[in-house]
Amino acid sequence: MDSTAITNNLKVTVTNRQILSIAMPITLAILIPQINMLTNSIFLGDLSIEALGNAGITGVFYLIFAVAGNGLNNSLQAVFSRYAGSGNHAAFNSILSQGIRISLQFAAAGILITWFIAPLILQPITDERSFALQIDFLKIRILGLPFLFLFQMGNAFLVSTLNSRYLMIAFAFEAGINIVLDYLLIKGRHGFPAMGFNGAAVASVIAEITGFIVVIVVLYRTGLKKQYGLLKSFVYDKLITKKIISISVPLILQYVLSVTTWLVFFMLIESLHNENYKAISNTMRNVFGLAGIFVWAFASTSNVMVSNLMGQQRDDLVITAINKIVKLCMILCVFICLLANLFPGAFFSIFSQGQDFIHQGIPVLRVVSADLLLMCLANIWLNGVTGTGKTKMNLLIEIVAITFYLIHSWVFIKMHFISLAFAWANEFVYWSVIFTMAYIFLKSGKWKINK
Repeated sequence: MDSTAITNNLKVTVTNRQILSIAMPITLAILIPQINMLTNSIFLGDLSIEALGNAGITGVFYLIFAVAGNGLNNSLQAVFSRYAGSGNHAAFNSILSQGIRISLQFAAAGILITWFIAPLILQPITDERSFALQIDFLKIRILGLPFLFLFQMGNAFLVSTLNSRYLMIAFAFEAGINIVLDYLLIKGRHGFPAMGFNGAAVASVIAEITGFIVVIVVLYRTGLKKQYGLLKSFVYDKLITKKIISISVPLILQYVLSVTTWLVFFMLIESLHNENYKAISNTMRNVFGLAGIFVWAFASTSNVMVSNLMGQQRDDLVITAINKIVKLCMILCVFICLLANLFPGAFFSIFSQGQDFIHQGIPVLRVVSADLLLMCLANIWLNGVTGTGKTKMNLLIEIVAITFYLIHSWVFIKMHFISLAFAWANEFVYWSVIFTMAYIFLKSGKWKINK
């Protein structure tokens, strides 16, 4: 790593090459944490089907706090990209330092909520046989949150300054540590203690600490810290802080609401008292994670490019950019979905649960594949809204979509359960609403600079 490889021209152009140069490194970076979650599920599936099922609820609970950081991360990307597009690099240090301060405050709140409030929330609605295991896991797992948030702050800077190729370095280290420690700690191999379910939590926390350390090393070794004067001052900046909060609060609420409803969904599945349903649903969460890496990468690219174009005063190119991003993402998602559906047995067999598990899981996989294709379209348009800075509209879209999602989930799980596959069709309903509203808003032009 050296400073000669640093990208100095921070104004994006609306070309396939530019889109791929931003999206593909993000894709590889996002792949790593999804491999971490998949690895946890594989090792826990080998431990027991109960452990695999419990990983569903605990994983989604932690995800609520993780996506709060992701909301802050995306808002920082929008702020960084707006300044990058306008050519004002002097504000980068203040943006990053204020982001770090805010993220650590969120992390502290997340830890306190998990330790003292989560048990009160989860006990009445969780299977009593699983409750103690899930709470012990979460109390360990949440300790990685400050390092995850700091890691995301560094990532926001790298993506927004068109240096996303460096992301994969930290993620590769993080994934390697997580896989090795899962192997050593869950069953206690090579003299390490057999920690069972909690071993996955310890492995993930250490991996997140590692990722954070590597990002700091990257900023120093590439010369990015010196070039943009990063981390030299943490003096409170009221103007930048206000701008970050005004964009991030609606976005954080949107992300938290989104994943909280997923937690509700998993709780409704748990109320069916069927271990296979729980385990299959957790497996589908991993499918969303793996197949969705392209979606999230291209959606993040949409956020960065739209915001950068706004900074350049080129809002006339925004819709063109979004359409180009959608086409590239859809090609990759169709390939992934075809691959999964042509060889579903091979995918399900890695979770070590037998033929009945595979037979029940295949119809769900078919539905989830359709969900993912619609998610590709909808998420990119939604992140286009994020890039305009109109994050209150993001929140409104999310609230409407969640309402339809919860109605579908309640009716077809609690009231008229037909099948697990039909229950998972709630994602199709959710993304249909999001695409429709985001498309109408962006096509209306109400977000434009001169409006």
